[in-house]
This record gives sequence, structure tokens and C-alpha cells, in this order.
Amino acid sequence: MKALSHPLRRRILHRLRVHGPATSTTIGEVLGANTGTTSYHLRQLEKHGFIEEIPERSAGRERWWRRAETPRDVRMPRPDTVAPEDQPVIDELLRVRHAEDMELFSRLPEEYRRDHAWALLSRGFAHMTEEGLAEFFEAYIRLLQEHSHDREDAPPGARPVHIRLFTLPADTD
Repeated sequence: MKALSHPLRRRILHRLRVHGPATSTTIGEVLGANTGTTSYHLRQLEKHGFIEEIPERSAGRERWWRRAETPRDVRMPRPDTVAPEDQPVIDELLRVRHAEDMELFSRLPEEYRRDHAWALLSRGFAHMTEEGLAEFFEAYIRLLQEHSHDREDAPPGARPVHIRLFTLPADTD
């Protein structure tokens, strides 16, 4: 989780996920970072298994990187499984991801008008048991995996899309 708490690392991961393999130079140019900084963060992401080098494309000092095979569903650890000294890292990651999601959410009205076929939304409300909510969540994840493709094997016309699901109890507000 600590590796993901750095904003440039998250931007690098996003860039590789959406646009595919790249070098530290090309990533640095696009993200406005120098090659040394980009290389350092790429090595950190590699160390923690988030990305991998593409040896067949790399030559000399030019190293090509791609996202490592990762699940389409990234979950936060349960709070009761996090050591107290690691809780600030989780809190910061939640804060940063919330800010990123709010930026996405702010784009929704414009995207909805511009490209309704791709900017879909729904709001829901239900009474559920804890077990029923857990089953609903797992069914959602199965649907996500069933209808998703990796960038490399996506069919023609496939586009990257942001997908978010969150649930909150409604009786605490």
C-alpha cells in the first residue's frame, strides 16, 4: 500500500494501464517528470510487483515497462487486518483515492452530455443484510471480470473506462 501512496506512481500506473508499455523517458515527458525521477518510481513499482520490464523490447539503457498482470478489482484491506503503524498509510491512500474519484465525478456531467454511450450512471438504494451485501459485491466483481478485457486482448472498439462501486450505510447520516 505504501508504494501506491505516491501520486507519481499512481499516475505512472494509470498511464501504463490506459496507454500500454512505455519507457521512463516517454512516461517522464508525458507526466512532466525528469527521467531519473521516473526511473526511480518505476523501480519501486517493479519491486512491489505492480509493473514488469519487457525484456524483448528493452535494449541497452532503454527499458520498456508494462503493468504486471493485476486483478481488475483492487480492494482495500479490512481495517482489522492492518497493523496500527500502517493505518496512516491506509488513511492517506484512501484520502488520495477519494480526491482522484472526486475529480472523475466532477467530469461526469460533461462526459454524460458528450458521450452518453460511455458515461453511464446509476444510483441505487436497498435494504440488505451484511451477508446479502457481501454476495451482491462478489456478484458485481464477477460481472466486472466477465465483461472486462486486458488492453492487449481487447476486441476492436473497446475503450478503457473507470468503474467505481462503493456502498455506505444510509442510517448513519
